Amino acid sequence: MIDVLENEKTFHLKTEHTSFILHIIESGHPVCLYWGRKVSGNGFSYIVKELKKASYLAWTDGRKDLRLEQYPLLYPVYGYPDLRNPAVHIRYENGSRITDLRYKGYRISKGKQKIPGLPAVTDPEADVLELILEDNVRHIECTLVFGVFGEYDAFTQSVILHNNGRNALTIEKIMSSCFSFLEDDLECVTLTGAWARECHLSRERLRQGTFRIDSRRGAGGHGQNPFLGLARPDCSQNNGGIYGMNLVYSGSFEASAEVDMHQNTRVMMGIQSFDFAWQLSPGESFYTPEAVLVYSDSGMNGMSHIFHRLYRERLMKNGWGSRPRPVVINNWEATYFDFDRDKLLALAKEAAEIGVEMFVLDDGWFGCRNSENESLGDWTENYEKLGGTLSGLADELERLGLKFGIWMEPEMVSPDSDLFREHPDWIIASPEYTPQLARNQYVLDLSKKCVRDYIVKAVSDILKNGKISYIKWDMNRNITDAFSQGGAAEHQQELHHRYILGLYDILEQLTGQFPDVLFEGCAGGGGRYDPGMLYYMPQIWASDDTDAIERLAIQQGTSLIYPAVSMSCHVSAVPNHQVGRTTSLKTRGITAMQGMLGYELDLTKCTDEEKQALAEQIAEYKSLRDLIGQGRMYRLETTGYAYAWMFVSEDKREAYISYVQVLTQPNTVPKRLRLVGLEEEGLYCLAGTDQIRTGSQWVHCGVGLPGGAADFCGRTWRLYIK
Repeated sequence: MIDVLENEKTFHLKTEHTSFILHIIESGHPVCLYWGRKVSGNGFSYIVKELKKASYLAWTDGRKDLRLEQYPLLYPVYGYPDLRNPAVHIRYENGSRITDLRYKGYRISKGKQKIPGLPAVTDPEADVLELILEDNVRHIECTLVFGVFGEYDAFTQSVILHNNGRNALTIEKIMSSCFSFLEDDLECVTLTGAWARECHLSRERLRQGTFRIDSRRGAGGHGQNPFLGLARPDCSQNNGGIYGMNLVYSGSFEASAEVDMHQNTRVMMGIQSFDFAWQLSPGESFYTPEAVLVYSDSGMNGMSHIFHRLYRERLMKNGWGSRPRPVVINNWEATYFDFDRDKLLALAKEAAEIGVEMFVLDDGWFGCRNSENESLGDWTENYEKLGGTLSGLADELERLGLKFGIWMEPEMVSPDSDLFREHPDWIIASPEYTPQLARNQYVLDLSKKCVRDYIVKAVSDILKNGKISYIKWDMNRNITDAFSQGGAAEHQQELHHRYILGLYDILEQLTGQFPDVLFEGCAGGGGRYDPGMLYYMPQIWASDDTDAIERLAIQQGTSLIYPAVSMSCHVSAVPNHQVGRTTSLKTRGITAMQGMLGYELDLTKCTDEEKQALAEQIAEYKSLRDLIGQGRMYRLETTGYAYAWMFVSEDKREAYISYVQVLTQPNTVPKRLRLVGLEEEGLYCLAGTDQIRTGSQWVHCGVGLPGGAADFCGRTWRLYIK
C-alpha cells in the first residue's frame, strides 16, 4: 500500500508490519524520513524540519538554512553540494562530474515486474512507486523504483537512468539503493569468508568513517556475500531490530555504511564502481539491479523468515520455490575423473537400494576430459568413457528408479580444447599479454552474442538428447585480464556488467526452454550464492567443503538470507576429503538435513550396517522434506560450542529440532535448549516418547540436552500436535 500526502509531498510505503516513508523537501531533493516498524499518522515532514543546523557545511541554492550534507538524502549525487559518498556519479563530455537531480513527479502502478535484462522479485499484487528526478541542465532523468510487497513485509529498490540530452555521458557509479539514518547506534552484520568457509556471520560496531564490503572478482565471490545488515546493539536471533539489504545481482558489487561527523549513517548497495564505466548515448537507459530491503523487530530469525518466504514465492523461477528436491548421489568424491560405465552403474545400483532419487554425473564425461587441464568447452559425449551415450546411461538409471543429472561448466574453456583452438578470441584476455590461467582454464566472454549462442546451443543439445533432469552449473574461477577482444575502447569498463547480463541472457533462454530441469548453481562452492542466481537456479551448492562441522557455520550464515530449499547439503565420506576430520554418519546426516540432502561418497565401499543407516537417514529426511523446504527455520540460541536449528510448519502443528555439539567440556552439566515458534497453548507430543507438553513449556523450559556427549555429536527431536 502507498499513501501519498500531496500537501507535504510525502510518500508512505506500507507493508503488513513495516513503514518506509519518503519526502520531497522544499528544494526538490528527496529524503528518507523513516524505515522501520509500521507507524500511523498523516504528517511526517517535521522530522527534517526540526533538524538543527551544524557548522562548516555548504549552503544549497544560496540558502543558509539548507545544508544538504546534513539531510537524510534518498539518492545523493556527486558534489552538489553534499560531500559524503554519492549514490550516482556521472562524467559529461566536457569533463564535468556535477549532477543536480531534483524532483519532477511520481507514478504509482500495480504489479511488480521483471527488470529488463535482470532477474528480480515479481508479484502481480505488489504496489510500485516511481519517483522521477531530473537534472534539467544535463537533461537526464533518474527514476527511483520502489516495490512494496505488502504481505511479505519487504521492499525493493532499483534505479533507471535515462539520457534525454544530445550528448553521450559516462556513468562511473550508480547504486541500486541508498538509505540514511539520523543515528549511528548500529552494528554491521555481514557474511564473509573464503573458499571452503563461505558465509561466516560477522558483526561489528559502526563508527565514524566508512564500513565497506565488496567484490571485484566478476562474481560475489567466496569472501563477501551481497548482503549488508544493520542491527540494533540488542538484536539477537529472536529479539531486537535489524535492517537487511540484499542485492539481486551475481557480479562484482559494493555495499557501504558511512557514519558522518554528525552521527548520521548512509547505507548504499549496488554494482561495484571500481573499474566500472558505462557509456550512455542519447535516448538510452541504464537499469540497475534491485536491492531487497527488509526490516524485522523480531531479531535475525524474523528477518530470515521474510527473506526466505519472499525468495521461495516471488523470486525463484518456474515455481521451483515450492517444488520438492530429489535426494541425489554425486559421483565426484567417489570416483573423481576415474570412472567408466560399470563403475557408475554399480554406484547407482547401491544408491537406488537405499532410497536415493537422482544420480548426478560430475566432471569428466565430455570431450577428452580426464583431468582439470583439458576439454572444457567441448560439450560432446565421451562415448568410450561412458560406454555409450548419456541417454543410454539415463535409460539404465531409469530402470533402477533414478533420474539423471550432470555437471557442466559452460562459462569456461580449457586451453587444451577444440573450442579454444577454433576461437582463441572468445576468452576474456588482452592479446598484448599472455592470458592468465586459474584452475587451468580461461573465462569465456559472455558479452559476445556468438559466445552466448554457442553455450545455449551446446547445453540445449545435451538437455534435449541426454534425458537430463538436473544440471549442476559450476564456475571455478573469477575474471582476470578484464578485456573484451574486439570491443571498442570506450566500452571496456562495461565488461564485468555485460558479462553478467550475458549470463542472465543465457539462463533466461535455458530455464525458459527447460522449466522442469533443476539447475543447481555452483561457483567453487558458494562463490556466487546470491538472489540473482537464485532466480534461475533454485538450488545452490553452499560450499565445496563437505565436512559436517565446517558446514555448520557455513550453513548457519547462509540461512540468514537464503531459504533451506535453496541450500544443497551433502553427506560425504570420512576422513573428510577437505579437512581430514572424522565425524559419525549420524552427525553428518543431521548437518546435511539443514538443507536439501544429498551424498558424496562411494556406496560400493560402505558396509551393510552403514547402508542400512543411510537408508534410514534418507527415509527420515523424506518424511521431513516438506517441513524443511517450506517451514519456518529458526537458528536457536546455544551455550558452549554448539549449533542448533529448528523447522516449524506454517500451521505450527509440527516441528523438527537439530543440535550438534562441536566440542565437549569435562565436568559440565548440559543446559536446556529453549525452542521457539510453537503455538503456546498447543499440546505437542515428543515423537518416540509419551511426553506431551504445551508449546509454552517447550519454548520457555526447553528440552534437555544429552549429557556426557563426545565431540561432534548430534541429536534431533520431532514434535507434533496430536
